[in-house]
Amino acid sequence: MKPKTRAISILLFAIILGVFFVFRSGQANKPSLSLLSPFAEEAGFVPTPTPIPFIEMTVPYLRERDYESTLGARTRLSESATYTSYLTHYTSDGLKINGLLTIPKGEPPTGGWPAIVFVHGYIPPTVYKTTGNYVAYVDYLARNGFAVFKIDLRGHDKSEGEPGGAYYSSDYVIDTLNARAALGNTPEVNENRIGLWGHSMAGNVTMRAFVARPEIPGVVIWAGAGYTYTDLATYRISDNSYRPPQTNTARQRKREQLREAHGDFNAEHPFWKQVAVTDYLKDLKGALELHHAVNDDVVSIEYSRNLMKLLDGTNVRHELFEYPSGGHNIDGGSFSTAMQRTVEFYKERL
Repeated sequence: MKPKTRAISILLFAIILGVFFVFRSGQANKPSLSLLSPFAEEAGFVPTPTPIPFIEMTVPYLRERDYESTLGARTRLSESATYTSYLTHYTSDGLKINGLLTIPKGEPPTGGWPAIVFVHGYIPPTVYKTTGNYVAYVDYLARNGFAVFKIDLRGHDKSEGEPGGAYYSSDYVIDTLNARAALGNTPEVNENRIGLWGHSMAGNVTMRAFVARPEIPGVVIWAGAGYTYTDLATYRISDNSYRPPQTNTARQRKREQLREAHGDFNAEHPFWKQVAVTDYLKDLKGALELHHAVNDDVVSIEYSRNLMKLLDGTNVRHELFEYPSGGHNIDGGSFSTAMQRTVEFYKERL
């Protein structure tokens, strides 16, 4: 090779190497495309030096990234005969996320208490309150010997960040899995016995978290929605409390950019194939239990029934309990039955 040609080659190599390290330095806690390339190639993507737009929505991304957090200082809120409640927080994507933590009283079992990351459903972010929602649900679980961490998803109450929504963003999934990591670093909790509980929109959130971490031993979902985008388009969600984001917000702009990059959902599109959790159900190692009232007028019970049909073709232990009444929150006479079944499931699986 001529000296001049060799010098040009070295210069080009140095430029490429420099660009690579600049790119890597800006991708903290994010997997590179090379880590995702086996999934990308299988789905039809051709690896390029440019990251796939909105790759953070895909299951391979969620599987490859790290989830690391710890609980911050606790402020004791209340005390009962069986547990103590605290206000605390953790970090997720650099944001301070608040939550309500309950710790059972008494001598913990060997290795620590079994624990549950409790993920709330849709409540207008400015209306949602840490101590004002899901009180009876948390109390029932806490009284039965579980540490419970009811997190305030980003943008809700005093949690930092903007509420990103459940169906076209992975923000809430990341918050959930960082909460799981924070619980696992809590001295009173057994890091190998942490499950998830979700309601309504959190059905989508907890299922995506479950698929991202298939080793989670037990997941319970009440009145869940949005497992498949086909069902989402068919059954929609009839929530009169829904308040659309204000115009020209970051969330709205991201949604528009998502459409420009990949179009609306298409089951055959290589990007959407990596987003849909139903393409990854066979990987699950833990168990799933669903609860849904037939008279739910917010989220159709067909969401839960269709997910059961998809799981029937797998080795995943799964069960759906249907209730003739109770509505979207499975309240009234159905509440105690659903809660007791939930407790029995967790006692067996965690």
